[in-house]
Amino acid sequence: MRRCGHQGAGALLGREAARGAEGSGEPAGRRAAAGCGQQLDLALLQHLCVTPASLATLRPVSLSASITAAPQAPRSLRASFDSLKQQMENVGSSHIQLALALREELRSLEEFRERQKEQRKKYEAVMDRVQKSKLSLYKKAMESKKTYEQKCRDADDAEQAFERISANGQQKQVEKSQNKAKQCKDSATEAERVYRQSVEQLEKVRGEWEQEHRTTCEAFQLQEFDRLTILRNALWVHCNQLSMQCVKDDELYEEVRVTLEGCSVDTDIDSFIQAKSTGTEPPAPVPYQNYYDREVAPASSSPGVQPSCGMIKRFSGLLHGSPKTASVSASAETLTPTPNRNEGVYATIAVQEAPGPPTLPTQDYRALYDYTAQNSDELDISAGDILEVILEGEDGWWTVERNGQRGFVPGSYLEKL
Repeated sequence: MRRCGHQGAGALLGREAARGAEGSGEPAGRRAAAGCGQQLDLALLQHLCVTPASLATLRPVSLSASITAAPQAPRSLRASFDSLKQQMENVGSSHIQLALALREELRSLEEFRERQKEQRKKYEAVMDRVQKSKLSLYKKAMESKKTYEQKCRDADDAEQAFERISANGQQKQVEKSQNKAKQCKDSATEAERVYRQSVEQLEKVRGEWEQEHRTTCEAFQLQEFDRLTILRNALWVHCNQLSMQCVKDDELYEEVRVTLEGCSVDTDIDSFIQAKSTGTEPPAPVPYQNYYDREVAPASSSPGVQPSCGMIKRFSGLLHGSPKTASVSASAETLTPTPNRNEGVYATIAVQEAPGPPTLPTQDYRALYDYTAQNSDELDISAGDILEVILEGEDGWWTVERNGQRGFVPGSYLEKL
């Protein structure tokens, strides 16, 4: 990036200040160029910088109230929000610093403009004085010329009248006409002298006016050269400041982009799940409880895992059984909730569990029919087998043991010994 430093503008400003101290001996410029320069200066200053009144109101602004991440935002996204907030505050502070720098540039340009304005006033006053003197002498010279021409015409008329009278007139009339012609000639001579003197004075003032005008134009040209050079350098510096500010803003926003690169959506979701999860399984459904079954078995038993797997399949496999047993087993078809290790995490609906089947002392039973197991938790039996009943289930399925093997069999297939 090309940069024009402050040295060129500073040198010109210093030279301009030194010339301003020299007084009236310094060259000045033309009035039209001065007026044009003032208008250009004012337009440039209005475009270049903000006003001091507006700069006085600039204050660092905290974005914590306007840009805030959600209180429960995931950690990496929260860090990105915090980084964005911080970098935007840094950008605002850098913009305020840029505004202050532009204000200093404005102050220097205003001082330069005021110095040139004072210098132009001095030379404009000199030009006004010389111009007024020149106009006054010109008017006086024109009046002297008019008087001189009139006197010359009067002298010519008197001379012609004297010639006519001297040829045919009397002696007295001739003398009178001769005296009048002499007086008119003397008046014409005096008018000629005054007219010539006025022209000489006018020429002297005109030469002075011309020299002063030439000197003033040269000075105005030099002033305009300095003004254009300083304003060009000021614009260059202004563009450099803005471009550097853009680079600085991009560097600050790059910090936000780096933070965003480290933001992982999957990690944030996993973190949120670990922090806010209430369990791994949904609450268990409310089981159906038959009123009459509850009357049959009112005694409460310790909660346990009720056999439910393959319940419908077992009923379809029963060839024999009492109607009461079948109705009881059908009413218990609904699954009972299974306790899990996350029972304290998920909030479940408090439901009184159905009372468990009564636990009876182990007794020996004989199998009346053959039964082939249809699930892994069932037991194969043959007619005549002696079985030890561990638990008589209300659903019609009994837990039995034979030769160290335990499983479910239909209770209607057994008879007590």
